[in-house]
Amino acid sequence: MQPTHAEVARTLAAGNLPATAHIACRPGPHPVRHVTDAQGRILLLSPSDGALAAALRPAPDTGDTALVLDIADVPPVAGAPSLGRVWVAGWATPLAGEEARQATLDYADTDPATDLLDVGTSQVLHRVDVAEVRYERNGVLVDVDPDEYAEATPDPLHRMEFDLIADLADHHVEEMAGYVRRRLGPAARPGDEPRVVRLDRYGFLVRIGARLARLSFPRPVTDRHDLAHLLHPVLCHRCAHRAA
Repeated sequence: MQPTHAEVARTLAAGNLPATAHIACRPGPHPVRHVTDAQGRILLLSPSDGALAAALRPAPDTGDTALVLDIADVPPVAGAPSLGRVWVAGWATPLAGEEARQATLDYADTDPATDLLDVGTSQVLHRVDVAEVRYERNGVLVDVDPDEYAEATPDPLHRMEFDLIADLADHHVEEMAGYVRRRLGPAARPGDEPRVVRLDRYGFLVRIGARLARLSFPRPVTDRHDLAHLLHPVLCHRCAHRAA
């Protein structure tokens, strides 16, 4: 099992990676702070008197402003392949009143930033209603259906991927190497030292010399606790034989 294009796009857009906004008919681009809500809509947080808020100010005869958000993956460790890049296009609307209060709560679910308390005074939230999603990886560009993007969920391990891989490298090298060799069977060459370089809800990506191998979990994991439960037979010395 592997994540779909829509799932990767939602993961990249979730708010864990740097992003820039290209705003129609305005100078730029602008670095932005953002998250996505449960429907995949982009929420932008910025100073109400800043350059981004000024660039997003709608024309007098409109209520929104067209923009494209550009988000590129940052691999968690050296030797890890990139998940690619996503462009999310849509219309940004400044929020006020009850909409701003609800969006503040939605933003805090991903990033409980202290300046959310200043939304409505020194800070402003814009919501981007998504019209188009494009995803690129290894030179291949695909259009992601906006409805599929909205229905997908970000990977629950992406925000903590670096910490999880570092923990495996620091404390479970032998157990993981043995597990990988058992899974690969004859494909594992003598002297190869397997190293986990990516991790998502569906499995591991392991680098073995110049090669990459993907090892799938029996089922998608839901969170860090679920991952620990799933990996316990692999990482526990007393239970290692069960992972064979």
